Amino acid sequence: MAGNSQRRNRRTSNKKGAQVGSGGKRRRSLEGKGPTPPASARKGHVKNRIANAKSKQAESRRPAPRRGGAKGTAELVVGRNPVVEALREGVPATTLYVQQFIDNDERVREALRLANELGLNLLEAPRVELDRMTNGLNHQGLVAQIPPYEYAHPEDLSAAAFDDGEDPLIVALDGVTDPRNLGAVVRSVSAFGGHGVVVPERRAAGMTAGAWKTSAGTAARTPVARATNLTRALESYQKAGLTVVGLAADGDVELQDLEVLDGPVVIVVGSEGKGLSRLVGETCDLRVRIPMPGGAESLNAGVAAGVVLWEAARRRG
Repeated sequence: MAGNSQRRNRRTSNKKGAQVGSGGKRRRSLEGKGPTPPASARKGHVKNRIANAKSKQAESRRPAPRRGGAKGTAELVVGRNPVVEALREGVPATTLYVQQFIDNDERVREALRLANELGLNLLEAPRVELDRMTNGLNHQGLVAQIPPYEYAHPEDLSAAAFDDGEDPLIVALDGVTDPRNLGAVVRSVSAFGGHGVVVPERRAAGMTAGAWKTSAGTAARTPVARATNLTRALESYQKAGLTVVGLAADGDVELQDLEVLDGPVVIVVGSEGKGLSRLVGETCDLRVRIPMPGGAESLNAGVAAGVVLWEAARRRG
């Protein structure tokens, strides 16, 4: 019993030596945590919530990564007049097929001259081969091959504008099926400083030779993007800070009263007959009408887009 008592006394004694300690925790707890952080950095504080919201907004406005878009399909321009006109207007053909033993008239000579100037491949082919290529169309001995158009991704258009320090000005087409209208819109976007055109992937005009011709060469410097789903593309633009404005005959705002054209904006143009589709119309932030004192019920897509783009350029200038 005496030995046990001595061992207990040794464990509880104040004798100096190696003992189990706090590891410095008590000393560090007395040092404090430094200066109080600002309100904007304190979690839960109202200023912290405001700072986080501003950060998210800035993040959404940053240029999106370049993602590239889909490709169109190859196309043939058939016949002497169409081929010559396409080459004159700078349609990006890669190859000119010429029938063997063709009658060498003025149009054939001009087509050959333009093909040489543009650096196209010149291939001579028998008539039976050209008949097969064109499914029996009246090719008149001349066929130009147009490669698939490389569409941009919708986010590329706003990203390029932000990269240049500019507010995006984009036109989206809803249900426009005439390639000539698409070409006219591309030409107007180029003329008034816009950043590109968006078209749906289905039931819409694409960048065919007809659209290239109507664009009068501006399609070479004005990108066209193809959207798998136009409504989702517009919602993505909204998240990036763009205002989506739909043109409608029964719009709530007249064009001269529209105050958002000097900022980041997408102008949505519907078809001449049906206008905007229901889902696209519901997605728009604003619906604007173009005053027409002459009494016309509607304008085609090319003219309507041109009018609004002119007003946007005037405000931004």
